[in-house]
Amino acid sequence: MKVLKGYVQNRNRPEGCTAEREHMIHIKTTYPKFRKRTKWLQDKHNSTFIQWLHFKVQSELNGEEHNGVSENLRWLAAGPSMVVPSYRSYLINGVKFNTKAQDDVRIVQNSGVYLLAHIVQVASAKDKNHIVSNMDFYGVIQEIWDLDYQKFRIPVLRCDWIDNTSGLVVDELGFTLVDLSKIGHRNDQFVMAFQVKQVFYVDDPMHRGWSIVLSMPNREYNDVIGDDVLGDTRIECEPFTRGIPNVDTFDDLVGELGNENIRDGCEDIWID
Repeated sequence: MKVLKGYVQNRNRPEGCTAEREHMIHIKTTYPKFRKRTKWLQDKHNSTFIQWLHFKVQSELNGEEHNGVSENLRWLAAGPSMVVPSYRSYLINGVKFNTKAQDDVRIVQNSGVYLLAHIVQVASAKDKNHIVSNMDFYGVIQEIWDLDYQKFRIPVLRCDWIDNTSGLVVDELGFTLVDLSKIGHRNDQFVMAFQVKQVFYVDDPMHRGWSIVLSMPNREYNDVIGDDVLGDTRIECEPFTRGIPNVDTFDDLVGELGNENIRDGCEDIWID
């Protein structure tokens, strides 16, 4: 659900934002006693939006007029294929991401990610005074999935996110330190690929067990690959499928950059 929710919130797709607002109005109307409890409303929205959207789109399509339902929204409401290829390395918007397992056998590090998220914070389940704020999250990519919606694909990342309470500090010099062994947010591991920025973790010589977070300009791999996308696109690792395999496998190709699967994380990829 989070993947779909994140996708339709894209500013380039206002119909998704409209659907989310309509769903929130539906929840407040259905549960009037909870209309002022922001945290409860957000949790209810997160857990029921996908089912509501599927029903809403089907109702529109079954009606006489359904001009307001775009083809993108139809495929999103139908959900992705149950066969999900996963990769150990992936190019997204010119940035190369690796899983942690792939980093472990490479010299370079490409599995660290940073996410700035808009969250609702409460002290307890009974606390009605909520705080809406932005929060930094740091993680390590464990899996890279390529969701297939028939007409387009959406890459998503499953990450181990550092616990913000016990595994994240800012030292006296302003450096952000993380303890990569302190994993939190286990019920919310997935994020869309274009929502994150790449970061690097360097062992802190002064604090054992802690790593310093560093960010660097992205290396534009697309500039190196060349103009012929189909000819130069190379899969670094065979995709592992969850379900009945129906994707082609590729022989390992040797090259300076390795073999990558190029996808654009922001725009749809249409398949004729």
